[in-house]
Amino acid sequence: MRSLSIVTELSRALSRSYGKGGRRVHSAKAAVLALIGCAALLGGLVTADAADRPVKIVALGDSLTAGYGLSRQDAFPAQLEKALKAKGIAVGIENAGVSGDTASGGLSRVDWSVGDGIDAVIVELGGNDMLRGVDHKVTRAALAAIIERLQARGIEVLLAGVRAAPNMGEDYVRGFDAIYPDLASKYGVVYHPFFLEGVAAQAKFALQDGIHPNAAGVSRIVSSIMPKVEELIARVRAKRGS
Repeated sequence: MRSLSIVTELSRALSRSYGKGGRRVHSAKAAVLALIGCAALLGGLVTADAADRPVKIVALGDSLTAGYGLSRQDAFPAQLEKALKAKGIAVGIENAGVSGDTASGGLSRVDWSVGDGIDAVIVELGGNDMLRGVDHKVTRAALAAIIERLQARGIEVLLAGVRAAPNMGEDYVRGFDAIYPDLASKYGVVYHPFFLEGVAAQAKFALQDGIHPNAAGVSRIVSSIMPKVEELIARVRAKRGS
């Protein structure tokens, strides 16, 4: 409807440069004014179309993103896309999750996992680093590099946090848990403190391995992260309208 209204106004602007029967009146001045009006109206049309275009998002993560043990439609990216569309939000979400991936692994593939034309990326990495006891400085450096590469391309980022298991030791837990809030603050990205909020250690939301979420668990994850994803999308749209 917005596009139709603009086209209508464009026609009116052109017609004002003519008199009855198509006879030109005040030709030079009218033509210039008509052209200026046309340019403004077309510019508004392009801006409106850009703002309304579906937001393209890549979910870059490990097995929690890939959907380990689940059907494709039950994986996090698919459930999130469905939930957003149910709210009338035009979006497309690509699943770039790789089971077993670390933050360094994500960094090694970020350039080809996130193709051209992507507006935003949800970064969900670091859980495998923690489980393997990878030096938290290595994890921090890899995540920082991922964010820097994406921001250099003008891509908005949502950083999903991970929390270290208590049995990793007090020093490791302190160093690891500080990674995500520190990076979120430093780079100004959208931040969701804990990807598994409300799901971790809840048997009813887990597969038989007790670690990976089942379909109901993924649904709960989607509900928890939804406000942050909407904030991410709002940033994309604000950038388009600037």
